[in-house]
Amino acid sequence: MVKGISRQVIVVHSPEPKLFEQAIFILRDDAIGKGITDEELMKEAQQAIHGPDRPGKRRHLYLYGAVWATGGAMLTGLVWLLTVLL
Repeated sequence: MVKGISRQVIVVHSPEPKLFEQAIFILRDDAIGKGITDEELMKEAQQAIHGPDRPGKRRHLYLYGAVWATGGAMLTGLVWLLTVLL
């Protein structure tokens, strides 16, 4: 709980509120004095919500782990097969 401090926030409402109704962004103290317009603030908030590279990185990491797990399983099976046959 913050007492005695007032902060400026941006509230972005969800267009399809299935799980979330709104996102709240707390502005930095030095953001107001730089002459930033309301449109620029909303654009920055929308970019934070809809990051262009977020989903691609997650999928890539999941695929990367699955490839290494499959390779490790195949190597383990090959070693086991060689020890049984020899």
